[in-house]
Amino acid sequence: MPRPDIRLTPDEQAAFLRSHKKCALATLDPGGMPHLVAMNFVFRDGAFYMTSYGKAQKVLNARRDPRVAVMVEAGSEYRELQGIMARGHCEIIDDPGRVRDVFAWLGEGRDTARPSGSAQSVPKRVVMKITPQRIVSWDHSKLGGRY
Repeated sequence: MPRPDIRLTPDEQAAFLRSHKKCALATLDPGGMPHLVAMNFVFRDGAFYMTSYGKAQKVLNARRDPRVAVMVEAGSEYRELQGIMARGHCEIIDDPGRVRDVFAWLGEGRDTARPSGSAQSVPKRVVMKITPQRIVSWDHSKLGGRY
């Protein structure tokens, strides 16, 4: 019996990315090894947006080599696992206005306000805009108990 198609449809991907705000971001360190960190993100107009301090290792890595990967995942048990992995390129945007925009986007639909000190950090921050070149997705609930 062929394995069912467990990919998320485009509509399911959009809904998944709207409902999840934390991802794992992988950049490449100077030696070519993965550097993996947790990040908050917002997905808009086909790209992942996040902010970071301009001197952070992930930003230095992306400036040197813009190839990155993002993974957003959910579920505790195998039959519940859902996720999206996107591989693409990261553009570093050094514009305080864009940092403020991304802060506002990150705050949309949240019950809590950004920490009071976040506005003061804007001049030290950058936007990481990740444009996917390839997206892989999965929803193990589509296996229907066959795993």
